[in-house]
Amino acid sequence: MKRISALAALAAALALGACADMTHQEKTTAAGAVVGGVAGSALTGGSTAGTVGGAVVGGVAGHEYGRDH
Repeated sequence: MKRISALAALAAALALGACADMTHQEKTTAAGAVVGGVAGSALTGGSTAGTVGGAVVGGVAGHEYGRDH
């Protein structure tokens, strides 16, 4: 489980490195989705529904946060 989480974190870091051309709101949306997905996975023991649900909620939260800042 820890190996999968570390791999997911590494993949997320590499993916976010390609965000140079993105707007601030797009970056916060992507970051929120990544953080939400990891949190959802951790809270539900790695279930697919928890991961996807967390990514959706995190993406929406990141999108709204990026709009105001």
